[in-house]
Amino acid sequence: MPQTILVIDDTANLRMLVQEYLTAEGFAVLTAANGRQGLLLARQHQPDLVLLDLMMPELGGYDFIRHFRADSQTPIIVLTAKLEETDKVLGLELGADDYVTKPFGMRELLARIRAVLRRSSAAPPAAEIMRAADITLDRASFAVAVRGQPVHLTPSEFELLAVFMAAPGRVFTRAQLLEHLQGSAFEGVERTIDVHVRNLRAKIEPEPSTPRYIETVFGVGYRFRAAPLAAEPA
Repeated sequence: MPQTILVIDDTANLRMLVQEYLTAEGFAVLTAANGRQGLLLARQHQPDLVLLDLMMPELGGYDFIRHFRADSQTPIIVLTAKLEETDKVLGLELGADDYVTKPFGMRELLARIRAVLRRSSAAPPAAEIMRAADITLDRASFAVAVRGQPVHLTPSEFELLAVFMAAPGRVFTRAQLLEHLQGSAFEGVERTIDVHVRNLRAKIEPEPSTPRYIETVFGVGYRFRAAPLAAEPA
């Protein structure tokens, strides 16, 4: 069964071009002209990935992400004509997994789609279940639990946590982490990693401002503490 891509953009020509290209590449493609239509289609058809414009009538991209992330962790790639880094970062902060700046080439878009889909549906490696401190990560079921409580992560957050948990104590630079997410063929903004780490901390840390698990190594990057800080007594 082909994977389904939902394209949400208010520009009819762009929707048509993307739909024709992705259909030729073997995907099933749904399209919507605004965020409100997109939410309805997403809830009806549960696509494997959403391509989302930011500036749209009725329900814009930012509001779509807020509503969509309330009950779905399906990956989102933002399509934006905005060049300001803050606009891209806001989309990531709200829960998008990646972004592509307009105008973009179809081959680049396809590569980004495949990279994000690999993160969300890749076959698990030999070690399907990873444990570090009081966090358990199950690649086969795409599940994470912290102190026995389930935590819902986006594909990018899940992949970052898996990278950290596989090597407690090892320091990863932002560039290395960005390559884990996007691959070496892409030129991403390293601040993207800061946003994903901040979102991840908000979900797994008891106190995100004083993280127990993911430690900032100033001037270098991040690491999973080899010996996480002790939890506060209940």
